[in-house]
Amino acid sequence: MEVLFEGTAGPYGLPVPGCPCASCARVPAPRRPTRVLVDGRPVAPGGSVVSADGGRLLYAAPEPVPGRGGGSGDGPYDVVLIDVLDRPERLGDLRRRGLVSGRTHVVAVGIDHRVPSEAELERRLALWGVRAVPDGTVLDPRGAAPAPPRLPRRTLLLGGARSGKSAEAELRLLAEPEVVYVATGPSGDGDPEWRERVRAHRERRPAHWGTAETTDVAALLESAAAPLLVDGLGTWVAAVLDECGAWEGGPAALAGAEERCDELVAAWRRVRTPVVAVSDEVGLGVVPATPGGRLFRDVLGRLNQRLAAESEDVALVVAGRLLPLPL
Repeated sequence: MEVLFEGTAGPYGLPVPGCPCASCARVPAPRRPTRVLVDGRPVAPGGSVVSADGGRLLYAAPEPVPGRGGGSGDGPYDVVLIDVLDRPERLGDLRRRGLVSGRTHVVAVGIDHRVPSEAELERRLALWGVRAVPDGTVLDPRGAAPAPPRLPRRTLLLGGARSGKSAEAELRLLAEPEVVYVATGPSGDGDPEWRERVRAHRERRPAHWGTAETTDVAALLESAAAPLLVDGLGTWVAAVLDECGAWEGGPAALAGAEERCDELVAAWRRVRTPVVAVSDEVGLGVVPATPGGRLFRDVLGRLNQRLAAESEDVALVVAGRLLPLPL
């Protein structure tokens, strides 16, 4: 099977003609609209091809791929073409269903200005185990596929309110075949505005992800068999302070909350599957005016420092921009 990429961009090419956006202004090398030939014949979105030598290619359509396998026989495809900027969780579903393996060449098509720069495109593709190729590339699937992504064991993402930290955490895991979303906040009963926030978060998550609504995060870390996304530690600390009666309960109640933090840090240190946790950065504002506010800031701030010290990857998210925090 020979795969020729005559073009790899969206339907208008890249940069998009006449588009004034910053992404189009930053394009280092133009791309033509996606056109892919397999053994000299064009393949359309939603199509699968089996070549004379038995090679199998899927051009994933925007809607889910029906059934399992496709073409002739089951098992992973040799090549998958996918507009991964549109619902990258579709790639995670393909992996979950055994249609994409570590030997599959996954190539991005439909590339356009949905990401702000080529560097951000490369970062996301690296997270998802996808490659981008220049127009004119000829791919021989018999060659070794790029190594699948290796997630850091422990990732801590910090940020202020509406910074984009939750969206960044989800982006890290969208192409994984199995993920458990750990929701530590209240369900929103009795608070319509909070309930709407919870609903929006649920709808944004991939349908094949599992969900655990709990404050016993340490137990989940100890027993996890799939990657975890913990969102977030700020609501977890608030709930623990509630459960321990620490808001007004004096030193003994606060000691109970600190013991829960110790348990979480110990489980974070021992976790065997990748985990991404979201937390609020509480050290950039003024000193809170209330004792409860100062208590929350102090407990969460100390927890953030301890988890960061035990994490391979720590970053601050500001206005949707990622700032890695090296040691």
